[in-house]
Amino acid sequence: MLHYTTYIHETSDQWVTFVHGAGGSSTIWYKQVRDFKKHFNVLLLDLRGHGNSKPNIKDAFDKKYTFDSITEDIVEVLDHEGIKESHFIGISLGTILIRNLAENYSNRVKSMVMGGAIMKLNFRSQVLMRLGIICKSVVPYLWLYKFFAFIIMPNKNHRESRLLFVREAKKLYQKEFIRWFKLTSEINPLLRFFRAVDIRIPTFYIMGGEDYLFLPTIRKVVKAHRDSTLFVIEDCGHVVNVEQPMVFNQKVIQYLHSVGHKS
Repeated sequence: MLHYTTYIHETSDQWVTFVHGAGGSSTIWYKQVRDFKKHFNVLLLDLRGHGNSKPNIKDAFDKKYTFDSITEDIVEVLDHEGIKESHFIGISLGTILIRNLAENYSNRVKSMVMGGAIMKLNFRSQVLMRLGIICKSVVPYLWLYKFFAFIIMPNKNHRESRLLFVREAKKLYQKEFIRWFKLTSEINPLLRFFRAVDIRIPTFYIMGGEDYLFLPTIRKVVKAHRDSTLFVIEDCGHVVNVEQPMVFNQKVIQYLHSVGHKS
């Protein structure tokens, strides 16, 4: 089972589950925990092979990585804690896992908060992925990760986010990184489906105005999907929860309360 941590609220029956991205861990939410646990029950988890969810040496490199299997890891934790329904907050690739969970277990998802959401890999992103596939066996994975982190978060004000993700990526096994990398390189059909299907679950996209790779697509998705809204944080890059935590926390908590009052 994945490593996870819970914070139980004295009176609230609302759960908020945080899902980090590839190469990160639950520590990327360190600027959120204090504020969110004042309002909700909080579940933080480390995805397979990340943070304290160390792979089982016996089967770590034999276990097939698919978006469905990684989604099942999350559901296993929910079941173990008896959490029937939760709000989900994700960042970067974590938003894809949340959207996939909503597709497979819509009754478990009260709302989705998608930070730095990925809903399409544009031409430049796909070129980078193909370059990574070619180089992954000959170039140390940390070099690749640093390169991709710089492409996604290039500005000076993105530096803290870059350093945080690179520091967390150092904890990954080389083969573990390659498995996750292969997973992201096969992502296009899934994202195409997500863009086409309006799942009708309340969804709040919170994006950085400088998230040049992914923001344009999110603007189009929000126009097409009825229950989706978008808030753009100006002068902010991809990892909005780290770069602008006060704005992120305020807007997301406000949104979750509004969803909770409607239900």
